[in-house]
Amino acid sequence: MKKEEDQCSLSAESGASYLTVAREATVEIKIERSLFIGHTREVESEDAAREFIARIQAAHRQATHNCFAYRVGMGKQEVTYYSDAGEPSGTAGRPILGAITSLGLTNVAVVVTRYFGGKKLGVRGLINAYGQTARRVLEEAGSIRRVVTREVDLTCSYAELDRLLYLVHSHGGSVVTAEYGSEVRLKIAVPLAAWAKIQGMLNSE
Repeated sequence: MKKEEDQCSLSAESGASYLTVAREATVEIKIERSLFIGHTREVESEDAAREFIARIQAAHRQATHNCFAYRVGMGKQEVTYYSDAGEPSGTAGRPILGAITSLGLTNVAVVVTRYFGGKKLGVRGLINAYGQTARRVLEEAGSIRRVVTREVDLTCSYAELDRLLYLVHSHGGSVVTAEYGSEVRLKIAVPLAAWAKIQGMLNSE
């Protein structure tokens, strides 16, 4: 049995699990005649976050602002980014990111769309409006704890296959892809916390 390569979905130093949004969600809030629309969804990467943000921006081209923030990864691999999208500096993107971090979420993107209603809110009013809308949509989306997994490419003989599958499934793992030729090539995903144990069992055989 040969292990070809492995890739961890989040930093190995980040622990065994993380909290993210349970589903995509949208909420609308009217504040001093302006309409604020919060949008959120789970994202697996910065590219996925940008794609989601671009989709919302395209759907709300006529909006006054589409401000956003995202947080992806944990530990040394954590990446955060935010944009005020034309609002005064520090009044939109940072409060949105603050809502994400205050709830302990990662792998999540939030866009808050604003349709100006004719009355200015001022710096404090904007901070409160964007932060409130972001928190409201995150609460609407709910949260889910996901296990940090490691993806590993393995090659084994047909005689070894049943034993390998038993080890993977009994430790909460799954088969991502399988190719059957002269040997079996598998991509498996296993909980990070269980990988060392599985690797030890594989090496001992």
